[in-house]
Amino acid sequence: MPTKSVVVGSAVGLHARPAAIISEAADELGSEVLIGIPGDEAVDASSALLIMTLGAGPGDTVEVSGDVEADVDAIVALVEKDLDA
Repeated sequence: MPTKSVVVGSAVGLHARPAAIISEAADELGSEVLIGIPGDEAVDASSALLIMTLGAGPGDTVEVSGDVEADVDAIVALVEKDLDA
């Protein structure tokens, strides 16, 4: 399962708006993608509520994993952007 570490780029962390954008994109993918804090249990990236429960703030590192590397890369690209700008 491809796993990539990424630094949260949003100035507010993975809160409401960034979590919603990421979850909508993950929901449109053809495979399951997980996101989590290293060392903790990962959550389904297609759920904004679950993403917000991670409590990941700006500059925190999260891990994104899934069965399809291109899908993982798509979510990594969103996590590293400032989605609240």
